[in-house]
Amino acid sequence: MRAAIPICDGRISPVFDAARRLLLVDIENGREIWRTEQIMDEPEPTFRARRIVEFGANILICGAISRPLEATLVSAGVEVIPQTCGQVEEVLRAFMAGQLTEQAFLMPGSCGHRRRRSHGGSPMQNNPQVDIMKGGDNNATW
Repeated sequence: MRAAIPICDGRISPVFDAARRLLLVDIENGREIWRTEQIMDEPEPTFRARRIVEFGANILICGAISRPLEATLVSAGVEVIPQTCGQVEEVLRAFMAGQLTEQAFLMPGSCGHRRRRSHGGSPMQNNPQVDIMKGGDNNATW
């Protein structure tokens, strides 16, 4: 699996929609096997979603995220774990250990719970934005 994590100064970036750097981590059997950082300079949400898909990420661990961007990612098959905060390395260790649900990683103001984890396969499968990300009709508008 490849996890994408927006980062800022060693922490999870507070708002994915405005994050400038992205950590990509390949994980197998609960262990990190590869990582790299990428620049995210796309201001438009649909282009950000496309980049996540192009990077091959199938899970996004992030802080706040706009609902339209989250819906586009989910429709493209990317699982989104929103409202996550903390030091990147601690969050990554907790995720690999299956302990990311702990309150310590929940963003302040989240009322003690995460917004539901979002998984792919939503009813938006025929969304032209998603079709483009999957190599579909290049004439559709973003």
